[in-house]
Amino acid sequence: MQDSIAFMISDVSRLMRRRFDERARTIGVTRTQWRVLKILQRGEGINQGGLAELLEVEPITACRMIDRLAEAELVERRRDPNDRRAWQIYLTDRARPLLDDLGLLADEMLDSALAGISDADQARVVATLQQIRGNLADPQPAKDVANG
Repeated sequence: MQDSIAFMISDVSRLMRRRFDERARTIGVTRTQWRVLKILQRGEGINQGGLAELLEVEPITACRMIDRLAEAELVERRRDPNDRRAWQIYLTDRARPLLDDLGLLADEMLDSALAGISDADQARVVATLQQIRGNLADPQPAKDVANG
């Protein structure tokens, strides 16, 4: 049973990502780009290193993501007034309506995924997933490893 729960969580996540990607491609954005834009929407002015940390990628990878978004005129780099070596990242006016469109696509995808599931069942799933997340987020005591 435990294997099937882990598999189902993974599979549902994979399918949701796939369905979102299909929808996002219709407006010319990837899910990864949406994630970057969404992080910036929540905290414009973050530097590239901080963005890389939030994305859980290497700084060079974040830099390439920002390059592509800057080429598409969705973000802009500005010098950090406190550190001339650092760049802060900001959304452009062109990105804001795109974020609204992507939010609508995400809502539509989620509505489709939850079709036929009662509000009570949705609440139980959320509560269960919150418990699982909490269990995994709590630091686990290190187990002694036996040296063969």
